[in-house]
Amino acid sequence: MAISFSPLHPVFTAECHGVDISQPLAAEDRRAIEAGMDQYGVLLFRREAPLSTEQQIAFTASFGPLEPPYTQIRSTEGTRLENPALADISNLTPGGGIMARDDRKRLFGLGNMLWHSDSSYKTTPAKWSALCAHVIPPEGADTEIADMRAAWDMLAPRLQQQVRDLVCEHSRIFSKGALGFGFTEQEVRDFAPVRQPLVRRHPGSGRLSLFMSSHNGRIVGWPVPEAMMLLRELTEHATQRAFVHAHKWRVGDLLVWDNRCTMHRARPFDDARWPRDMRRTTLAGEAAVPAAA
Repeated sequence: MAISFSPLHPVFTAECHGVDISQPLAAEDRRAIEAGMDQYGVLLFRREAPLSTEQQIAFTASFGPLEPPYTQIRSTEGTRLENPALADISNLTPGGGIMARDDRKRLFGLGNMLWHSDSSYKTTPAKWSALCAHVIPPEGADTEIADMRAAWDMLAPRLQQQVRDLVCEHSRIFSKGALGFGFTEQEVRDFAPVRQPLVRRHPGSGRLSLFMSSHNGRIVGWPVPEAMMLLRELTEHATQRAFVHAHKWRVGDLLVWDNRCTMHRARPFDDARWPRDMRRTTLAGEAAVPAAA
């Protein structure tokens, strides 16, 4: 069966059919998925059961090298997932219990409810993220994704001209710090800001895209209040309903998004009552391609 795509939103996001992602991918299937990602920016692979760790890593690695491990905020009880290729997007302790309200990992993770792009705070930001649902709560906890290419296309021409060549500083200090999260001196050094273009060219499609994230907290050469106001205006524009798809999870879903042309955020749920177990693999990216390139 040939791979096909069913659009889930008028401007981006589709469900992918006709491929078993638990098995090694044929070259033609890999090319079809890459073309689908370039077109839609987000692909859903719906399955009856979650991929195993090995299957998720193998699927993701079919498209390039994975991101190397980096500095994480850990639970007071330690690390739950043993394989460093998996990011633990859960509210669970290593023993399987629900994290305490004041657990630093939980508090840090609340920042996932801010609009962001994975790893934009790294010199080389991420390419794709693949998030697999193992346990989901009975209500809430959707993931919302915004199409930053469509947001650029619909930006007023005067703003396009104003922002096209701007450069931003990105850091987890800007995003998590906005919530009042306290960092150690070592974490402040580890999370030093990096510079990214505010508008980048998406390599696969050639389209221009806003490169937005709650991690971007400064514009190089601008006074901070003026920069923050512009970034807030752009975020409000880019996250209008017309540009946003809300994914309602089922156990077994694998959702893959392209961080180079989307933002996303988690939505709230009763995390003191219900477990949520999500596991992410992340493709290493390349230096952001500025709009002028």
